[in-house]
This record gives sequence, structure tokens and C-alpha cells, in this order.
Amino acid sequence: MDHDTTDLDARTKDLDRAHVFHSWSAQGALDPMVIAGGSGTTVWDHAGTRYLDFSSQLVNVNIGHQHPAVVRAIQEQAATLATIGPATANLARGEAARRIVERAPDGFEKVFFTNGGADANENAIRLARLHTGRDTVLSTYRSYHGNTGAAIVSTGDWRRIPNQYARGHVHFFGPYLYRTEFWANSPEEECERALRHLERVIQAEGPTTIAAILLETIPGTAGVLVPPPGYLAGVRGLADRYGIVLILDEVMAGFGRTGRWFAFDGYDVVPDLITFAKGVNSGYVPVGGVIISDPIAAQFDEQVFPGGLTYSGHPLAAASIIGALDAMAGEGIVEHAVRIGADSIGPALRALADRHDVIGEVRGEGVFWALELVADRTTRQPLSGAAMGALKSGLVARGLLPFVSENRIHVVPPCVVTADEVDQAAAIYDEAFTDLARAR
Repeated sequence: MDHDTTDLDARTKDLDRAHVFHSWSAQGALDPMVIAGGSGTTVWDHAGTRYLDFSSQLVNVNIGHQHPAVVRAIQEQAATLATIGPATANLARGEAARRIVERAPDGFEKVFFTNGGADANENAIRLARLHTGRDTVLSTYRSYHGNTGAAIVSTGDWRRIPNQYARGHVHFFGPYLYRTEFWANSPEEECERALRHLERVIQAEGPTTIAAILLETIPGTAGVLVPPPGYLAGVRGLADRYGIVLILDEVMAGFGRTGRWFAFDGYDVVPDLITFAKGVNSGYVPVGGVIISDPIAAQFDEQVFPGGLTYSGHPLAAASIIGALDAMAGEGIVEHAVRIGADSIGPALRALADRHDVIGEVRGEGVFWALELVADRTTRQPLSGAAMGALKSGLVARGLLPFVSENRIHVVPPCVVTADEVDQAAAIYDEAFTDLARAR
């Protein structure tokens, strides 16, 4: 049956409303946007209405929408072998794993593939517990690690609270100078006091009970909280002192988002386990994984690892990783993310802050930025939910898809975003902030 484009948008909404149950939502009032296609940093509906995607969907489309090399890799693999069990050896799977470990630090040779970031963190926690013989996992209150059993309880935000069915989780405060928990007045004080706080939590919980410290290298959904100099190296020191496994969650921050293959490459730290997903193939096929340091991997040469997934190392996902990483390397996409962040995004956002008092802080690097919005710069009172909702609506109406979380706009376009697109987005942000100021 043929439909004109308006009918297709309406039919898409009708089907969604009738049959799709959405995540993190009360279902009754939902009116999701229709997306029918995309290219690079732009998406559109069936009627052809175009939007700049400055959310990268869920901060995962690092290479941009419909990159031909990734699409082609998936098509070619589907024509050769669409699926195979994880107990087999498969060339695409092995080539994908090789490309991943080539970008990891020395001393990492093995990858356990998962279906996404949540089960990557789930299995990293399992590995840490089996390796240490301990139970407790420490993670920060300002964090998001996924929506499976241990991953959601490791998460610090509100989504943990109705889902606390896993045992052995303790939370602590990480550094966040703008809203310091430690009465700090400088990055140096914030770092020192945050590390002291973490050590006291370790000591109070009992070091011999703690299997892992699980951290997002740069907490993403919690606010793009760039750690102060020395903090991650200090956490590594504490983990070493007390025999604790350090897991760095690179699900959102990895594979180009910060302008580096791994965010931790900029922070003088090497973890014991690295979790990844999102940017490794920009979400074209669901995939994630754990990169395992050699000492932990060697433990399972004789000991059975009690975990597995039907789609671990799925050939289509593996092919998409090969296509994405080769294209990112060959086209200099990670290097471009550094330049566009330093030369375009950062200056544009700081200029917006100069013009609009509602912007309390600008922070970020690469294509990973946040605008923290406040009702008052002096008190730093967060901007209200109603104002954030109006601001989001204003941005979408002007043709920009934002990533909005609490009182923040996360400016997180694909790594391939151009300077012209940044300028377009900055103009849209400017107009929306101006309208907000008039309405207040």
C-alpha cells in the first residue's frame, strides 16, 4: 500500500502509540518524534523535515548517520554469514577484537563481546569479583552504568532506586567542582578531598571486601564531569594499595568522543578492565564488550568463566566494528574531534555563556560538552524542569535535536560535525536562550 510522506509519519506514530513500550517513561503522554532517515549529523522524518542531531541519539553515533563504509561492511557480512554461535571462531569477530586491543594500552589482548554497554559493565563486575574473590563494588552517585542487574545498582542516579535487587554495591561522591561536596575552591582541592573521601569509604567498608572501583572515565549522562588533574591516577593508586580492580567505563566516552580512542588516554591511568559499546561502531548493530588485562584473562586459562551471551561477537556487529574503526582511522575522524572541539564547539559555547546568564558552566572536550543551566549564577540553583522543557521544545522547533538531562544541555554531536554545523547549532541555542530569557 502506498502512502504519501505525511501518511507515513502519521502511521509511524500510530503504530508506535499502539504497540511500542518505551524506556524510562510513563507511556500515556508520549509523543515521540519520527525519524525516517539520516546522513552525517542530520536526520529527517518521512515528510523531509530536517534536524541537526546534536545528541548523537544517545551519544553513540560517533561516526555519524549512515556512514557508507559501515553500512557496506554490514551488508557484505550479511551476504557472507549473517549469524553464528559464540563458541565458534569467526574471522570478522577476530579482526574486530584485534582492532580494539590495538587501541588499548599494552597488556590487554583479550575482548569479551557483549550486546551493549550495560552487559559489558555486568560482565566486568563479574570478572572483578571472580578475580579478587571479593564482593563489593564501589561507584559514584553521579554515574550511569546501564540497566541490567548489577549495572543499574552501580548507577548512582535516581534510576537505581526502584531497581536495587543486586547485592554488594556502595556509592561515593566523585569530583564535581561546580557543585563540590567537599567545600573545595580549586581543582586541586577538589581532587585531594575527593580522593581522601574515597579512601575513607574504602577503609570504612573494609578493603578486603571490595572487588572493584567502577568509574566512568568522564561521567556522561551525569553531566560530562571532566575529572580534575590527578584524580584518576589517584584512584589507580588507591586501587593498587588495597588490591582492588579498577574498571573504567568507556561506553560513552570511548572511541573518539573526547578526541581520543579512549578517554583515559588523557589522564595518566591504565585500568584493569575497560568496558565499551556505543562509539565502537556508532550503534549500527548492538554491541559492547570488556577489554581484559592479561593477568585477569590468564586466570581463566584453566578456570571456567561462568558467563556468556547468544550474540557475543555477532558477525554483523563485528563487521560494523571493523568498518567503523577502519573508517575512523583512515579519515582522521578522532583527530577531527579534537580540532572541532578546540576550535569550534568550545569557543561557541563559551561565547553563549558570555551572552546568557542562564549558563552557569561550560565544560567538556572533543565532541563531549555540557552546558549547566541555572536560575541564578550566584546561588547556582538549577534551572527548573519546566524551563528545561520549554528550552528543549524551542530547540526542536528550530531544527536541532538536543540531549537534555536534568538542568543540562549536553552538546554531543557526531565526531564528523563540521564547523558550519557548529555555527548553525550555536545560532539555534542562542535564539532559544534569548526566548527563554524573555519568558522568565
